[in-house]
Order: sequence, then C-alpha cells, then structure tokens
Amino acid sequence: MAHTHDHGGHDHAGHDHSGHDHGAGHVHGSTDKKRVLIAACLTAGFMVAEALGGLFTGSLALLADAGHMLADAIALGLAWYAFHLAGRPATGQLTYGFGRVKTLVAYTNGIAIFVIALWIVYEAWDRLLTPAPVLGGPMLVVAVLGLLVNIGSFLVLHGGDRESLNMRGAILHVLGDLLGSAAAIVAAIVILATGWTPIDPILSVLVSLLILSTAWSLMRAAAHVLLEGVPPNLDRDLVARDIEGAVKGVREVHHMHIWSLDGVSTMATLHACLDEGVDARQAVSAIKKRLASTHGISHATVEPEFGQCTDDGDDHEHEHDANAHHGHYH
Repeated sequence: MAHTHDHGGHDHAGHDHSGHDHGAGHVHGSTDKKRVLIAACLTAGFMVAEALGGLFTGSLALLADAGHMLADAIALGLAWYAFHLAGRPATGQLTYGFGRVKTLVAYTNGIAIFVIALWIVYEAWDRLLTPAPVLGGPMLVVAVLGLLVNIGSFLVLHGGDRESLNMRGAILHVLGDLLGSAAAIVAAIVILATGWTPIDPILSVLVSLLILSTAWSLMRAAAHVLLEGVPPNLDRDLVARDIEGAVKGVREVHHMHIWSLDGVSTMATLHACLDEGVDARQAVSAIKKRLASTHGISHATVEPEFGQCTDDGDDHEHEHDANAHHGHYH
C-alpha cells in the first residue's frame, strides 16, 4: 500500500513541476528565443561579408573570424531551434520532453568549433612558412564592421537568461567573435603601419586558441548534464544527511541520485528507510517538501522502506557493485 501512495505522490510532483516550470521559464524562454534568432541573423549576414573580405584582402585573421562566425551562426540557429523544441510537451516516447535538446546542441556545437579552430592553426602555419600579401586598408574596414555587428549581437543576448546553458553557449560564441574581430583590427593596423604580414597568421592562431577554450568549457558543462552529473550547486551526500536530520522518522537515506534535466530543472530519486510505525505517506510528503523548499529539487521519486532494503536479497551482487560505485552512506 505504501508504494501506491508513493506513486501517486510522484505523479503529482511531476505535474506540479511541469506546470510551475512552464510558468516561470516560459516568459524568459520566449524573449530568449527572439534574442537568439536576431543574433543568428546578424551573425550569419556578416559572416558572408567577412569571408568575402578575407578572400579579397588575403587576410587569414578575417577568414578565422569568419570561420568562427560561421560556427556561431550555426550555433545560434541551433540554439533557437532548441528553444523552439523545448516548448513542446513530453510524449509517450520522450517522457522528459525535449529540454535536453539544448544540451545536445551545446555539445555538438563545441565539437564543430574545435574542428574549425584546428583548421585555422593548420592554415596559419602554412602562411608563416610562405607569407602572402595582405591588403591592410580594406581589412581594417571589414574588421571594424565585424566588431560593431558582434557588439550588437552581444547586447541583444546579454539581456537574456544567463543561467541557461543554451544562452551561455550563445553569449560565449559572440564574445569569442568580439575578440576575433578585435584581433583582425590589430593585425590590420600593424600591416598598415609596418607592412609586417606575419602578424595576420599569428593573431589568427590566438583567435583559434580562444575558440578552443570556449568550446572546451561549453562541452564540459554539457557533458556533465548528459552524464547525469549532480548539478554543481548541490552535494548529494549533504542533501541525504539533511533529509535524515530534518525529516522525523527517517532512519537512513540511500540509493540517492540527483541530476539535472537541462541544466535548469533538478530531479532526484532515493530510498528512505523509515522507523517502524511511521506513516509512509506523510514521510514521503515531508521529504519531497524538504527537497523542494531547501534544495530546489522540484521533482523527486521517493521509495519508502521498513526493515531491509527492497533491492537487497535477489539482486545482492548488483547491489554491492552499485554501493562500491556510488559510495553507500549510513
């Protein structure tokens, strides 16, 4: 009987969570979606101009920045599509909905930028061995225009939700572009002043290193979500200790998992060993309330137990492995 009560509670939490999430996240989501689309159009439009400018002036720094802007235009387009999908309700097949599409996009995006950055480094090495002439004047004009476009995109995105992985990815891209355009401006000024063309490939390598670090940090954050990692602001063991101390009748909490669906909403599952005679329904309800109010975990599934853990016995081997892996706490 205790289990069916728990199941009812779980369903209820699920509905509550999605309702609340939609209300709070929806307002931000729609403006973020518009912001990302504007930035994508600005970036894509100027990327073409910059690539043509790079070919015309013979500047690798401009081409590097255009390559970065291409990755960004794709990234911003995908980020917009991710926001578009995330609004869709969950289905029978995708019971968690489409929230994680954004994380997948962030991860894929990181890989794409890695490839572009490596290509720039390769090309720059080639240029250093055989320097090519570069037209400093037109290069400066294109680079300054690029900087202005990137500042515009940055201001548009900066007004959005800075907690969202998707928005963070989009802002990181535009920041990288800003620095890329700044490097191209410096290269153009040096070439105009001294005629020293190797500055162009040297600065393009600096831009690509910057792109690599951006891609790496974005991929790490996305991979943590995809690997069901505990959100950085929570400590699984401390949360378990807190429940044991704060909720009356809870003897021990184990098999606890905390993970984030999309970098924003957090979920948890756990087994709660209860003292004999405690009302399972009340205890489960108290645990869920504590998780929501104190730790911001709005969707939890709690399995109440009396005496021996329900996973012990039949599945003893597996149980032992899981404890070794996760660290069983008492």
